[in-house]
Amino acid sequence: MEQLNEIIKTISLTMGASWASGINLYATLLMLGIGELTGAITLPENLQVLSSPLVIGAAGLMYIVEFIADKIPGVDSGWDTLHTFIRIPAGAMLAYQAVGDVTQPMAIAAAMIGGGLATATHATKSGTRVVINTSPEPFTNWAASIGEDLVVFGSLWAALNQPWIFIGILIVSILIMAWLLPKIWRGIKKVFRFLFGSKKSE
Repeated sequence: MEQLNEIIKTISLTMGASWASGINLYATLLMLGIGELTGAITLPENLQVLSSPLVIGAAGLMYIVEFIADKIPGVDSGWDTLHTFIRIPAGAMLAYQAVGDVTQPMAIAAAMIGGGLATATHATKSGTRVVINTSPEPFTNWAASIGEDLVVFGSLWAALNQPWIFIGILIVSILIMAWLLPKIWRGIKKVFRFLFGSKKSE
């Protein structure tokens, strides 16, 4: 039973870090790094570099930048577009490093699954923001941004402290994203049709 719990803990950390990095990479790195530095959590050896003050400082600075950019309609979507090339590879790398001392095929498999999870959460976040940006008021962006940060911190806490519960949450969230992403994609297409239609009419 103890061995099973250790496996679940590893899976929970691996998938939790990847899942969260697709939403807010810098909040993920910050929470993991501070947790390791303060002794609140013990990360696998390959991830203990996150507790370096230099890494924590860089993650904290970028988190502040993202916190501001994420509240500005239009800027948030541009930021998300840029981070397509950052969050997804980072999610795969976190998964690769989090599995610890395993065979190379297992580590690569973890990286692929982690990258896939980061892709799904990133697509859900960025696609939702494109749809939300059709609203003229900024309050929806603020609420979405703060909600996303709370989800990242809450999910990582669960992944680190209640791995069995987190696995259940992860399964439910994957099902929700599978249901939600096609609807978000249809909403994005409507937004682009409206924008390009308006330009043609001009």
